[in-house]
Amino acid sequence: MSAYVLHVGAQVACAHQPGRASPPVGNPRVQVAGQQVVTQPSIYTVTGCILPTPPAANGPCATAVWSTAALRVRAGGIPVLLADSTATCAPSGTPLTVLVTQIRVRGS
Repeated sequence: MSAYVLHVGAQVACAHQPGRASPPVGNPRVQVAGQQVVTQPSIYTVTGCILPTPPAANGPCATAVWSTAALRVRAGGIPVLLADSTATCAPSGTPLTVLVTQIRVRGS
């Protein structure tokens, strides 16, 4: 099955709304909807997470690492991220959710 390709302007959030996640950079050579695509090694930065600090919880989400990406679509030889790719936030261990992305280019 295919899913939409993520780009640097996609809205991505941690499980503790209104925390937003964003990539450091995209691939400068490949664009969708006029914005750079994001590849799997990208470590997202999370801001605005409301998860309490210890001892109430394990602290607000700070970063997120993607564990899955496209199997067949690559940019510069690296798998691109898709709307259904999975990521885990640190230190909470919760997932990221893709809220909005472009809806023209799909990958698998």
